[in-house]
Amino acid sequence: MNEHIRLDTETMSKVSDSIKDAIFQLEGITGIKMKIKRETEGLDAIISIGGKHFSVEYKSEIRKSNKGIFLSQINDLNKKSKNPIVIIAKYIASDVAVELRNKEINYIDIAGNAYLKEADFFIFISGQKVQRISKTNQSRAFQESGIKLIFCLIKYPESLNLSYRNLAKLSEISVGSVSHVIKELIDLSFILKVNKKKLVLKNTSALLNRWIIAYNDILRPRLIKRQMRFSNKEDVRKWLSLPIQKVDDVNLWGGETAGAIITGLLKPKVFTIYTNGSWQNIAKRFKLIPDEQGEIEILSIFWNTDTDNTKNKTVPALLVYADLISSGYERNIQIANELLNNELQYIK
Repeated sequence: MNEHIRLDTETMSKVSDSIKDAIFQLEGITGIKMKIKRETEGLDAIISIGGKHFSVEYKSEIRKSNKGIFLSQINDLNKKSKNPIVIIAKYIASDVAVELRNKEINYIDIAGNAYLKEADFFIFISGQKVQRISKTNQSRAFQESGIKLIFCLIKYPESLNLSYRNLAKLSEISVGSVSHVIKELIDLSFILKVNKKKLVLKNTSALLNRWIIAYNDILRPRLIKRQMRFSNKEDVRKWLSLPIQKVDDVNLWGGETAGAIITGLLKPKVFTIYTNGSWQNIAKRFKLIPDEQGEIEILSIFWNTDTDNTKNKTVPALLVYADLISSGYERNIQIANELLNNELQYIK
C-alpha cells in the first residue's frame, strides 16, 4: 500500500478494498496525499484528499442500466453527510461519467479516473483504462427466466405460494426454471421460508434494484421488435387517442406514455408499446414508419397478461417504473418515484 494512505486500524477491515484501491490509484496519479479516515453514518467511509474531506458512497459499477437508480438516490445521499459526497466505484461507464460531470457529481473509479469539484478544489482525470466487471457465472435468478419470474413475484407477492406449475404459467417459463430460481432466491436471502408451506419475499427493495439492472442488461434488448416514427407529426400530440386496444392482439403503453397515463404529470417524448402480436399490425393501424431514430419503440410482452387489469391501457406499474427509472432523465426519475410512493408503495 502507498505509504501516504493511512488507515485507522480499528476501521481498516470495514473499508472496502475497492475504495482503498481507487484512492491508491488516484494518489499515485496526482501525487496528492490522501487518507481514509473512518466509516460515517449511512455511508461507506470518509476520505481526505489534500486536506479536503469527502463522504464516500461505494457502488460496484455505474452504467446505463442502473444509473437512473443511482441518480434517484443522490439527494438522499447528500442529506446523510455534512461533507460533499464522492462516489467510488470499480467501474463507471464512460458515457455515464460524462453525465455525472455535467451534473457535478463527484466520482472516482478503481483505475483513478476522477471528477472532484468543490469550491476552489478541482481534480479531473480521464482516460485511465478500467476493466468492466465480468458477467460470467451470474446467478441463474438474474438470467432471462429468472427475470421473468421475479417480475411476477414482485408484481404479485402473494403468487410466491402458488404451485410451481402455476408460477410457470404466470411467468411463461418452465417448471424446472421456477424451481431453480426459487432455490437461488432463497440462497440469496430474497425469499424467506416461514414454514414448510409458506414463503415470503425479503429485501424487496434490493431485489427490485437487481431486477431492474438485469432486465435492462439482459431481457429488454431481446424484447425490442422495431423502432418507428409517426408518419403524421400531428399524431405525436394525439397519441393518447390512438385505438391501441382495437388492434388484434394485446397492446399496452409502457415507459413515458404509461407514466403520463397513470400520473398525468408527464409529457412523453418516447412512445413505448408492448405487444404480444407483430409490429406490422401496429404499424399498419397507426400508420407508422420504420426508423431506427424514431420516437416509437415496440417491444414484446414477456409475461402472461391474463390476470392484469389493462383498463388504463398500460403495462403493470412495476414495468413502468423500471422503464422510467432506467432512462436516467431527471423528470422520468421523478415520475418513477411517484409510482414507487403510490402504486408500488408495498415494495418499500
